[in-house]
Amino acid sequence: MKINDQISDAAVLEELGQRIARYRLNRNMTQGALATESGVSTPTVQRLENGQSTQASNLIRILRTLKLLENLDALVPEPAISPLQQARMQGKTRQRASSPRQRKPASRWTWDTDE
Repeated sequence: MKINDQISDAAVLEELGQRIARYRLNRNMTQGALATESGVSTPTVQRLENGQSTQASNLIRILRTLKLLENLDALVPEPAISPLQQARMQGKTRQRASSPRQRKPASRWTWDTDE
């Protein structure tokens, strides 16, 4: 199955779990062996492979053991900086986002020119 924005969170977790199980089996590892090498419990591996939620740190440990951790770069690539932002920043690292600018309220003073 292709993971995209059209499928539910549960379907993404299920697909992720199935893929991890296939990688584990391709390495001829039991769930217990993967758990031991990763430093997580066997039920954690079982939950992940069954498409249930787990902590991100457990997922990272399992991906590291399966030699898949580098693939997270494709998942969340380094953000590109636009040339305009780069010129404005001049070597500074952005620390916070700005809120959207609001339109200035119309002046409450009006000029009546019909007199």
